[in-house]
Amino acid sequence: MTLLYPSSMQCSGSTWPDPPREKHDIHIHLAALVVCIQVSIHHSPTMPLLLRALLPPLSAALALQAATAVPSIAAQSDRVYDFSGAVTFVAVGALSLYLPSIRAAGAPVLSSVLAALRGRGPPFVGGLDWRHIAMTGVAGIWAVRLGSYLFYRNLVQGGDSRFADIKASAPKFAAAFLFQAMWVTLCLSPVLLVNAVPRAALASGVVATDVLGLGLWVAGFATECVADAQKSRWLHGKREKLHDEDFLTHGLFARSRFPNYFGEITLWTGLATAAAGILARRPAQLALGFSGGWGGIMATTALSYVSPAFSAFLLLKVSGVPLSEAKYDKRYGDRKDYQEWKKNTNQLIPRLS
Repeated sequence: MTLLYPSSMQCSGSTWPDPPREKHDIHIHLAALVVCIQVSIHHSPTMPLLLRALLPPLSAALALQAATAVPSIAAQSDRVYDFSGAVTFVAVGALSLYLPSIRAAGAPVLSSVLAALRGRGPPFVGGLDWRHIAMTGVAGIWAVRLGSYLFYRNLVQGGDSRFADIKASAPKFAAAFLFQAMWVTLCLSPVLLVNAVPRAALASGVVATDVLGLGLWVAGFATECVADAQKSRWLHGKREKLHDEDFLTHGLFARSRFPNYFGEITLWTGLATAAAGILARRPAQLALGFSGGWGGIMATTALSYVSPAFSAFLLLKVSGVPLSEAKYDKRYGDRKDYQEWKKNTNQLIPRLS
């Protein structure tokens, strides 16, 4: 996905546990993750309701990324990294949607999921609210679109240069997959929280934050799609020698140096806004184990906005802007046209004129 394990976050090999050297050890690790999912999904009276909403998706994300990491580390290949992120997004979102039904049925999680894929799983308890479907759906659409785009781009380019130093080190490469599992869970936090609330506890009609939040998502998604399409056409033209431009300065990139990042932050802000608005209502608060006071409202609002805040932090301070600008400053920093473009073009928020 977009927020990849950056070189600036690499740790020395000594700070990470040694990777499993035998297939038997790897199987033990994967089995342990599956057990964690099984335990966390079933009802536990001692587990807080909020934790029960977040722990199973996190466990599933870790298990899926571990399953992808093992062959990737063995082959020292990053080809499926982005694609695995997209699959994890969709799978974790779907699991959170179906989780209440699995718990209510009291059946083993893996057999329930497999049965559901065949159309024979437990029925959805209490039905689904339109927000459950809409928020899970738009998150999945974004993940599939971006994951497919990055996967295809890496196939054309023969790999991702950001992994050149990482994939040769098993501990660092494993950390990249761990990081992606955490990123998926944090980005999906608004969706996970809403899906944990029963339909009966959600507002029956459309509220203002629904319209505002989903409107922001549409605007952000459209911006990211257009920016990626413009960059793809520009790169294709450069490969085909249709132009000799060294950096992209037209289209949305004439208004923002990173319009795709702006779009991504905006769409997650939209989902957080939609979630925070509906979770602030008393029935939803009670469903998540809060008393309905200001403390619970602040907690669910903060957990919802963790998603755009984390995305913005990574893109603006860690992996996105810092790495890209350092690379281009080194290459073209002494050129007047580059200096003018950088001076007159906003870094993130597109100028309107």
